[in-house]
Amino acid sequence: MTLRVALLFLLACLMAGCVSSGNVDPLKTEEGRQQARDAYIQLGIGYLQQGAASRAKTPLRKALELDPRSADAHAALALVFQTEMENDLADKHYREALANRKDARILNNYGSFLFEQQRYAEALERFTEASEDNLYTERARVFQNMGMTALKLNQPELAEKYFTRALRLDSRQPGALLELALLAYEAKQYVPAKDYYDSFSRLSEQNARSLLLGIHLAHIHGNRDKAASLALQLKRLYPGTAEYQQYLSEQR
Repeated sequence: MTLRVALLFLLACLMAGCVSSGNVDPLKTEEGRQQARDAYIQLGIGYLQQGAASRAKTPLRKALELDPRSADAHAALALVFQTEMENDLADKHYREALANRKDARILNNYGSFLFEQQRYAEALERFTEASEDNLYTERARVFQNMGMTALKLNQPELAEKYFTRALRLDSRQPGALLELALLAYEAKQYVPAKDYYDSFSRLSEQNARSLLLGIHLAHIHGNRDKAASLALQLKRLYPGTAEYQQYLSEQR
């Protein structure tokens, strides 16, 4: 039985009263309402994960009918509207969720939404709040997000601090490794730049930015064969990018 079928079965049982004793309507009890609310939320999240955002709305709205203050229901509905690019509604439900419960996961998701909207100062505030939860399992990702936001705010020194903190929490963060490699390269610190770049390369597939950086570092460290290999990858995989055009201009 799939999770979605199991949740539908649980909801059917709740509506029929088969999980209650006697003739008590389970939705008239606090426990029954909580069970139904949580089942609706999980069902909505399941639809969202399957790429069926529009189908997620009905169970999530039913969850809010049972519990208008449910932070999880509001947060899930915010993700639905974010997916559908209904940005005002997404913002509204993120705020509703956080008004009812300060939660690192919701703060991080809201920060990511604000980052998408280029509201970088607000995004950094939300990420900072999320980072204060020492028990949040994705805390390293939060610091990486903070570093990316600091770069958008033209604060490279602060970004370096956040990326370094992300790696202290989880050394397997390719995004932080690449950004630190780029920052070190721009500061002409070529040895740490290569160390960060090599660590990134062991963890992640290359992209246009990393290939161009790799070419530059290979030239600096006298590895012509590697520079040529990376250049071929850049030409083959990312011929239409600004990075490839920059590479071509550097060869003239």
